[in-house]
Amino acid sequence: MKIKSLIPSILILAIMSQSSCSTNKSLTFEIPKKGFKVVQHIPVDAEGRDKNALYLTPRRITASEFNTPELNTFIDTMNAVMLREEGVGIAANQLGKRLQIFIIEAMDDNPRYQVLGTVSNQVFINPIITKVSEERKNFWHGCLSANGEDRGNVATFEWIEYECQNQKGEIQKGRLEGFGAVIFQHEYRHLMKGTYLDHAKHLLPKAELDKKLKSGEVPFFELANDTLPLLIEGYQLGKNLEDY
Repeated sequence: MKIKSLIPSILILAIMSQSSCSTNKSLTFEIPKKGFKVVQHIPVDAEGRDKNALYLTPRRITASEFNTPELNTFIDTMNAVMLREEGVGIAANQLGKRLQIFIIEAMDDNPRYQVLGTVSNQVFINPIITKVSEERKNFWHGCLSANGEDRGNVATFEWIEYECQNQKGEIQKGRLEGFGAVIFQHEYRHLMKGTYLDHAKHLLPKAELDKKLKSGEVPFFELANDTLPLLIEGYQLGKNLEDY
């Protein structure tokens, strides 16, 4: 075969190779061969934050992706990581995936948190907050993406109403109160970009916090005024996350 006739084929292969290499895996459901590690918080202005999935806008899940083996396997894996790490919720970008998905679940025997009742396993895809309470409550947050960091006191709405899609793509509407509302807002904060550490002004090591909570020195899940930082500061009712 003549060299001249090979040139078009070589160019095509080069373009295909470049396209394949440039695929952003953080926007896919692809699961690493070694499994997922939980992405950790990076302080404001620190190196690497601009490339960390926790601080980059996640994309919507599209119609053709619902009820597919890829989506379902990814969500199963999210659940497995959440259980492995003893969390009560997990967002896709905590696993390095810029996808609008999070899961919440709390069981009475969870060793990491003072649980305020059981919260059933729920998957939220392309979530939107549609209504919030006037009242806010304080909560001392920890996070799988803040391993070893102090707990932070921030405010969340006492209840929220939401709209999202399930794994089949069906529209789901609902209302969450109590601990369920707290976890929802915690995970929603991740999809808004960031963690509680970007907002909390009052931080305490967990051991010290536990003592002060037991003695009643600090509030726990009590009504909060406007001076306590709001965890989901910047939220917009009825808006898609990518429009923030």
